[in-house]
Amino acid sequence: MLDEKTHRSRWLTLLSLLAAFAILAAACGSDSGGESSDGGSDDDSSASDDSGSDDDDAMEDDDAMEDDDAMEDEDDAMEDGDEAMEERSITVALVGNDNIVRMGELAEEFFTPETGITVNLTVLDEQTLREVTTRDVGAGGEQFDVVQIGMYETPQFGANGWLVGLNDHAAASDTYDIDDLIPAVRNGLSVDGELYSSPFYAESSFVMYRADLLEEAGLTMPDAPTWDEVAEIARAIDSDEVAGICLRGKPGWGDLGAAFTTVLNTFGGTWWEANEDGSIGAAQVDQPEFAEALNFYVDLLNDAGEDDAANSSFNECKSLYEEGKVAMWYDATVAASLFPDDVVANTKFALAPTKETAASGWLWAWTLAIPVSTSDEDAAWQFIDWATNADYHELIAEQDGWRAVPPGTRQSLYERPEYLEAADAFAQRTLDAMLAAPIDNPGTTPRPGLPGVQYVGVPEFQDVGTRCTELFSAAIAGSISVDDALADCQIIASEASS
Repeated sequence: MLDEKTHRSRWLTLLSLLAAFAILAAACGSDSGGESSDGGSDDDSSASDDSGSDDDDAMEDDDAMEDDDAMEDEDDAMEDGDEAMEERSITVALVGNDNIVRMGELAEEFFTPETGITVNLTVLDEQTLREVTTRDVGAGGEQFDVVQIGMYETPQFGANGWLVGLNDHAAASDTYDIDDLIPAVRNGLSVDGELYSSPFYAESSFVMYRADLLEEAGLTMPDAPTWDEVAEIARAIDSDEVAGICLRGKPGWGDLGAAFTTVLNTFGGTWWEANEDGSIGAAQVDQPEFAEALNFYVDLLNDAGEDDAANSSFNECKSLYEEGKVAMWYDATVAASLFPDDVVANTKFALAPTKETAASGWLWAWTLAIPVSTSDEDAAWQFIDWATNADYHELIAEQDGWRAVPPGTRQSLYERPEYLEAADAFAQRTLDAMLAAPIDNPGTTPRPGLPGVQYVGVPEFQDVGTRCTELFSAAIAGSISVDDALADCQIIASEASS
C-alpha cells in the first residue's frame, strides 16, 4: 500500500495544479471581458458580447472537465499502483498425502480470496520432500516461504537458527491459540519453549485390520498385540487374493525406516549407542537384536506381505487396504481419518505391536514452518495460522464431514461431540496411542540425540537411515541377503560414529 505521506503529497500536488488553472482562467476572463463584466447588466450589451461570454464559459467548462479527467486518471493510477503492491504470493512445499492435498485445494478456494495471498504449491513424495527442504532450508535458500517438515526436523532446524520462531506470531493471533495444542506435540516441535513449526496433523501408529476376514477365519486380534501374534494372524489369513499384512518397504528413513525402527526398538535393538554427552556412540547394526528385528520384518513380508513390498509406503498400502487386497496394515493412525465410510465400518484397530517394551507406537506430526529466508514472513504466518488453527477444523467439517478433520493436534478437537461421534471408531484409540508413544525412551537402551521413536534425533540419521533402508529394501525384494544388508549398513552407520 502507498503510505499516508505519499498519498497526501500527491493530493497536494493536484490541488496546487487546480489552483494554478483557476488563477489562469480568472486572468483570462479579466483581460477579455473586464468591461462586460463591469457593465454586464447593461441592457444594450451586444449579441457578439453575449456570444463571446458563452465561448468563455464553454472553455472554462472544458478546462474543468479536463481537470476532472486528470484527477480521475491520477486516482486510477494510484489505485492500480496500490493493487499491484497488494498482490502477494508465497511458495509452499508439501507432502502428497490426501488431507494435505485437500488443504491446498481449500487454500485456493478460501484463503486466497480472503487474504489476497496466492499460494503456489510444490507437492512431493515424502523422501523427496525431506531431501529438498533440508537442502534448501539448511543452505538458506529462498525457494520456499513455508515448508512442511516433521517432528524429526523441527527441533534440529530450530536449534540451528534456520526457522522463524512462532511464539510471538501465535500470541498476536486472534485465531491460533497455542495453548490448545496437545502438549506432547507442542513439546516435540519446540526448543527451549519456542515453537518452531505448527502441526497440521499428528499421529502415532497402530494396526488396522479387516474385522470380517479375521472373524471368518476364527481369529482374534488382541487390543494390544505382540509382533509374534500379529505375524501369526497375518500368515494364517494370507491367500492368493488377499495378503496377510501390508508394511512399508520403500527406501527412506521416513518410509521403511519409520516402520522398521519401531520394530527394532521393541525387539531391543538400536542404531547406535549413546555417549554420556548424548552424542553418537558405536554403531549397533551388527548386534543380534538388530539382526533379529530385520530378519523378522523381511520374513513377514515375504511370507504374508503385499506384492511389490519393496516399493510400498503409506500411500501404496492405503490403496491396497481400501481395495480389499490386504487384511491388515501397520502404519500411521491418520490413515483412519482418510478411509471411505465403508472401509471404516469394517475396520478395527489395535495398538502398535510390542515384544520387549511396553509400547512401540511412534509419535509424529506433519507441520508447517517458516524458513528465516522467506521474503514475506507475514504472509507465510497468515497461511500457517489459517491451515492449522481450530477454525480450519470447522471448515473441513463443513466441507467434508467431521471424520475428515486432520487429527492429533488440538485438545479442543477431542472435546467436540460431533468429532467424537463421527470418528468413534478411531478417535480415542488414536489419542491413546499418541499419549502412550515412548518418545523419551523408545527401546531398551539409551539412544543419542533428541527424543524420537521411529527415528534417531540426530542429523546423521537422515543419510544413514536412507542409505541403510535402500539395502533393507533390496533384501525385501530378494536382491541381496539380509546378512549382506546388515554388514553394509554397519559400515555406513559406523562412519557417523564419534
